[in-house]
Amino acid sequence: MANSMIGNRSIKSSFIQLSRRAQTVEVAVFLFLILPSMGLSFLVVQQGDVSFVLAALSTILRDLALVSLILFFLWRNGEPVSSIGLTFKNRWRDVALGAVLFLPFFLGASLLGSALQALGFSLPKTPPPSFLSPRGVGEYLLAFVLVVAVATAEETIFRGYLILRFRAITANTAAAALLSAAIFSLGHGYEGSAGVLTVGIMGVVFAVIYLWRQSLVAPMVIHFLQDFIGIVLLPQLGNG
Repeated sequence: MANSMIGNRSIKSSFIQLSRRAQTVEVAVFLFLILPSMGLSFLVVQQGDVSFVLAALSTILRDLALVSLILFFLWRNGEPVSSIGLTFKNRWRDVALGAVLFLPFFLGASLLGSALQALGFSLPKTPPPSFLSPRGVGEYLLAFVLVVAVATAEETIFRGYLILRFRAITANTAAAALLSAAIFSLGHGYEGSAGVLTVGIMGVVFAVIYLWRQSLVAPMVIHFLQDFIGIVLLPQLGNG
């Protein structure tokens, strides 16, 4: 009986090690797909011939592809989508929470960015890259679709999936949140070092809200409103 129990413990231990190894390989492949293009964001400000339509469509398609890959991983592993926060049990409460938290989040991010700039961290290049500047009704409609897709996909990727995998690999929730936030910030190199650090802190806040609510709904709402103001609303006000 004792030998049988020892054998069961050994089997269980080897299974956990194999599961962690498999998750490490899986997330390494995923990061290999996304990190090179994210790193190029530090160089994109030097390019002036990228149209908003081309950038928006490529971003939407890329994000849809990455979310599809994540859903495939979950399906293959027999994991429910709720494991990455895609649960809508308290969706209206979380939508309201996201809307309420947005104002302090927006003001805090603005103050942090200004403080970092005052400390000498670099600013975004001016004028802003053309891919951030929609023009005309058609492009503004596309911009709306873009911010919906980005908010949904990036929260699924950086909060839901990466925190799930990094937590399994490191056995530390705080480390998982910080790692996911650091990777999230890499895609914003065109905003200068002040912007990159601000986005990294924003990623930590998104992670805290996600872990608190165990749902991506509130972070998605805040993320959508943040991008909507920056990409859709402010350019409209500037043109007016």
